[in-house]
Amino acid sequence: MKYFLTIICLLASALPMHAHSGETYSSEKISVLYFDAARNGRVDILHGLIKAGAPIEARNQKGYTAFILAAYNNQSETVTYLAAKGADICAGDSKGNTAQMGVAFAGHENMARKLLEYKCAVDAVNNNGQTALMMAALFGRTKQVQLLVSRGANIGKKDRLGNTAVSLAEQQGNHEMVALLYSKTARTSDQ
Repeated sequence: MKYFLTIICLLASALPMHAHSGETYSSEKISVLYFDAARNGRVDILHGLIKAGAPIEARNQKGYTAFILAAYNNQSETVTYLAAKGADICAGDSKGNTAQMGVAFAGHENMARKLLEYKCAVDAVNNNGQTALMMAALFGRTKQVQLLVSRGANIGKKDRLGNTAVSLAEQQGNHEMVALLYSKTARTSDQ
């Protein structure tokens, strides 16, 4: 009962002021609130919902988990909380994209570093065979490329279309990224 009242208070504080008193919250509204809380770093709301039985591995219509959304939106405290609660930190969305891949797309360097602490496979692939390194190279995320390579990311790995991190950087005309990746390739092959 204590958690139910906490959730009702959290829901009331998170919903617009024009909501009618006595309004019931459908499972759809609660689901939206759950994912919005992850996206916006509202650990208090997530805590109440999880205590009340919300499944930590719930997925929205795109297959995103709360953990993926928190990481993508650079919510460090929320990522830490969800990991401590047992979230599958290596899970992919409906397209197989992991939190690390989303962070490579978004360009959150500190979050990329934090996610690597959780020991997910650095060369995990999505449904198209793409890795976080490929995404970081594609979007010109120099620091993330360096970080991923330093943690053992395979520069020569190919996706389903035969692209590598280098070829994706080349397609973008990012000559600095190509040079960086070639220098990393040379260093790793010399060792």
